[in-house]
Amino acid sequence: MRREALAQVEGRLGPGPGRRPLPLAAGLASLFPEGGLRRGSTLSIGAGAGATSLALALLSGPSGAGSWCAVVGVPDLGLVAAAQSGIDLGRLALVPSPGPKWPSVVAALLEGFDVVVVHPPRPVREADARNLGARSREHGAVLAVLACPAWPARPDLGVEVAGGNWRGLGEGFGYLAGRELEVVVSGRGGAARPRRGRLSLGEPVSLGSAAAH
Repeated sequence: MRREALAQVEGRLGPGPGRRPLPLAAGLASLFPEGGLRRGSTLSIGAGAGATSLALALLSGPSGAGSWCAVVGVPDLGLVAAAQSGIDLGRLALVPSPGPKWPSVVAALLEGFDVVVVHPPRPVREADARNLGARSREHGAVLAVLACPAWPARPDLGVEVAGGNWRGLGEGFGYLAGRELEVVVSGRGGAARPRRGRLSLGEPVSLGSAAAH
C-alpha cells in the first residue's frame, strides 16, 4: 500500500484501540462518556416523537468534521432537514428501502462509512445483530439503530428523547424559531448513570396560516 493511502487510513481510524471518538454537536457531547461517538460502538436511538431529528443531530457532528455517514431504511428522511441539521449532503448516503437483505447492505456500509444509521424494516435476528455489531468493531464504525425496541444485541449506549417543545409559535401563526429536545443517554460503564440534557434544533420556519402540520 502506498504511503499516502496508509496516511489516509491512519487519519480515519487513529492509532489503534485508542482512536479518538467522532465529534458531536455541542448540545450532545456533554451527554456522552467520551464526549463523542466511540468508534466501533453500537447505540440505539429510541422510538417516538423526535427520534429522527435526534438521529440527524447525532450525524451532524461527524459529518461536519468530514466523516462519511449513511442512513438505511428511512424513506421519509428529508434532505432539507438533514442540511439544516448541519449534515454535509455530499458525504451522506441514503438507502431508503433496502429490502429483505438489509443486513448485508448495512454490513457493506460499515466497511467504508464512519456512522451508519439503520431503521430495520422487520424483526431482527440475533445472529444479524451480533454480526453487525462485530462488523462495526472490526472497521471502527458507529452503528446507530433507530426506533427498534427489539434489537436483540445489547447496545453500548441508548439515546432517547424524553420530551420536547417547539419555540416561537404564537396563536397558530408566526415563526417556528426551532425545536428543543430533552435527551437522555444511558448505557454501560461510564454511562451506567443516565445523563440528561436539552438539545436545540432547527432554523426559523414561517407559518402563514393557523393550520400547522
